Amino acid sequence: MKLFVAGLPYDLDDAELMEIFEKFGTVVTARVAMDKETGKSKGFGFVDMQNAEEGRDAIENLKDISLGKKPLVVKEAEEKTGPQGGGGGFRPGGQNRGGGGYSGGGNGGSGGYGGGGGNRRGY
Repeated sequence: MKLFVAGLPYDLDDAELMEIFEKFGTVVTARVAMDKETGKSKGFGFVDMQNAEEGRDAIENLKDISLGKKPLVVKEAEEKTGPQGGGGGFRPGGQNRGGGGYSGGGNGGSGGYGGGGGNRRGY
């Protein structure tokens, strides 16, 4: 069971996060989310417990516990979904073929939310 953990102290590392959750069962992975530019913690992370029962035990026992200034928020991680719709913007060097918004739009398409209408010239 993959868990989302928020409210982490900014100086907590992966090993310390794993140590906290090992009290509730086998931890497969524990990762603190880091800012790519600064290399500093974002204050949240993910822990993958071996099974759902251990994950639920960790959720129940760690709720409202504070490791620093903020209480921990531990819940089952939501499944990551792919990007929604097409890119958007103008493509130099050719016709603007729609795009933008959530469902894209092809040549002459509707463009979706906030998108363009494709080739609008009447031939």
